Amino acid sequence: MKRLLIIGSSIGLLFLASCNDSEGSDTATVNVRLTDGPATYDAVNIDIQRIEINNNGEWTALNFPSPGVYNLLNFKNGTDTVLGQAVLPTGEVSQMRMILGPNNSLVVNGVNYPLQTPSAQQSGLKFNWHQTLAANGAYTVWIDFDAGRSVVKTGNGSYILKPVIRTFSELTNGQIKGYVQPQAADAVVHAIVASDTIATAIPNPDGFFMFSGLQQGTYTVSYDADNATGYVDENTNNVSVVFGQITNLGTKTLHQ
Repeated sequence: MKRLLIIGSSIGLLFLASCNDSEGSDTATVNVRLTDGPATYDAVNIDIQRIEINNNGEWTALNFPSPGVYNLLNFKNGTDTVLGQAVLPTGEVSQMRMILGPNNSLVVNGVNYPLQTPSAQQSGLKFNWHQTLAANGAYTVWIDFDAGRSVVKTGNGSYILKPVIRTFSELTNGQIKGYVQPQAADAVVHAIVASDTIATAIPNPDGFFMFSGLQQGTYTVSYDADNATGYVDENTNNVSVVFGQITNLGTKTLHQ
């Protein structure tokens, strides 16, 4: 009799373990990182308090251990920072949203200005991320917060935050990188399709620039020197972008 009880208990434990394994296979892990498009300010400080993902029609909060103020300009040219992680049921992801706190500010020529964001504080900044989560999958998604296009100056000299945000994942990430010299040219780099500027990069002091989250296709990369420097603008044509690959343009040297 005792032997039968032991066998029965073992079967019960195996059944529970099997159920738990089955439940675990119905989830996927999503890692969220923050990156930025460039801007000609000293700092763009955004008070991020909460991030949520819409999965199968329901909002789930990200495990976000470090809410607070992030200077977007620290995360340009391929630099990013980890925000957090969520374990979600398999299925469809359609949107994300970011809830901001009140401590948003802009620094211009050493002067600090408040950034007003009333609607963002109430309901969150919503942006699309379409992804089908597979069982046991692990996904990384970048929130690309375009600092330059997100700040609007009003007629009275104040500034308003009107966020321009996009997302991309490892599966939808086309990249271009390179260097532009000399530093004295004070160049800005653009990725262009036809006549549309898709992305802009302000190179690091050593000339390095990087575009991320580009769609597959053929681009023109434009190196635009500051007019006051006397250097001549140049283009690199027919630059091919493929998801999951980095197109390396090497070093472009501008001349006077």
